[in-house]
Amino acid sequence: MSDALAEIDGLDVAFPGHDGTLAPAVRGVSLTLRRGERLGIVGESGSGKSLTGRALLGLLPPEAQWSAKALRFEGRDLLAMRPKERRRLCGTRMSMILQDPKFSLNPVMTVAQQMRETFVRQGANESRRALRERIVAALAAVHIRDPERVADAYPHELSGGMGQRVMIAMMVSAGPRLLVADEPTSALDVLVSMQVLSVLDEMIERHDTGLVFISHDLPLVMSFCDRVAVMYGGRIVETCAARDLVHATHPYTRGLLAASPSLDVQPGELPTLRRDPAWLTQTIDTGAGQ
Repeated sequence: MSDALAEIDGLDVAFPGHDGTLAPAVRGVSLTLRRGERLGIVGESGSGKSLTGRALLGLLPPEAQWSAKALRFEGRDLLAMRPKERRRLCGTRMSMILQDPKFSLNPVMTVAQQMRETFVRQGANESRRALRERIVAALAAVHIRDPERVADAYPHELSGGMGQRVMIAMMVSAGPRLLVADEPTSALDVLVSMQVLSVLDEMIERHDTGLVFISHDLPLVMSFCDRVAVMYGGRIVETCAARDLVHATHPYTRGLLAASPSLDVQPGELPTLRRDPAWLTQTIDTGAGQ
């Protein structure tokens, strides 16, 4: 595909168990992300969402045993790249926003120290004063009111929303073409979540970035993303346009939707998701070529 930004074909990830056998975590996942597209990946915890995103950036845990028929970014074969070359892509052409800034930011370093380290690793060769100005500008770009003060703060001195804005500033400052956002609003209240999404939306538009948005929040994905892939047991069981998710046909997707009942309609009995072993083996059209 000429407009394909990133492609995953036949990704498998497994982890060794205590008895030496391999436990599959991702099974034959194939996805295509178009340039400027927002692709949501939804599913229960443990369904393989984060591992799929991490595989693109080469950030799988060392104990993971994985394989893929193809991993491509901007037409380049990631599987054929040397580790050093692939690491250079991370933080520059590809970035990842992690779930909770409390665990993602270094607690013994100020925001400025961490952002300075990020810029240096991205190849910045500027004076400390120039780097300071660049750090403050990056924080101001995500609508932090007092970027000078926040730059000198430690992570524990920031609110959850402020910490997430700092993470966004660090990850998008280089203008990455691919951004993986792993539950970027799950630790935030509704109002702060909307503010953070607005900032993320602005950054994506500014840099024409392709987004992989990992979430449990189906209504949020329907409103924020262009397309959505539903994962169950390490597999993609359904893909569709995000606006059409409410009309999804797979019973697992229907079960997820039913698990978020409307506040306007009082259900007589909360629905229960009945799982079918066939969901782990059924072949579906992933919509990669749509």
